[in-house]
Amino acid sequence: MTIKKTTKPRESSGFGKLTIWLLAGITLAAGSMLFSQQPARAADVVVYKSPTCGCCKGWVSHLQGNGFFVEVHDQRDMNPVKAELGVPRHLQSCHTAKVGDYVIEGHVPANDIKRLLEEKPAIAGLSAPGMPMGSPGMEGPRKDPYDVLTFQRGGKTTVYSRHNQ
Repeated sequence: MTIKKTTKPRESSGFGKLTIWLLAGITLAAGSMLFSQQPARAADVVVYKSPTCGCCKGWVSHLQGNGFFVEVHDQRDMNPVKAELGVPRHLQSCHTAKVGDYVIEGHVPANDIKRLLEEKPAIAGLSAPGMPMGSPGMEGPRKDPYDVLTFQRGGKTTVYSRHNQ
């Protein structure tokens, strides 16, 4: 007679199942944290500038220091940007920016941009033509007087603010 050895099915201690469920839960939680990040904050100001322009970098720092979140695009040729955004040639400077629906050309102070966003005038944008010494990004011992101008798509301008008078 042959005696068969029977083995009793092993009873699960519960520890193995608990471990599997815990690992599955941790994996799901980690995966959801990785893939459900907050959407990126949209930039307050989108700046187009030459990659080698030091005063443009200074102006970007000025905006950041005044609470603006700035996105920078380095452009080798700024002329197409200025043409697309409608900046009249006589108002051009070294960098161009978009703030909401407005165009900002040159070394316009952050306070003027904040005022623009509060008042919401019916204009295309603001410009500080040229590169005035003593304007944001053009700091130095000399502070030349300069005007920030409003401009329309048709080229009409008015004085928006005066600086270093």
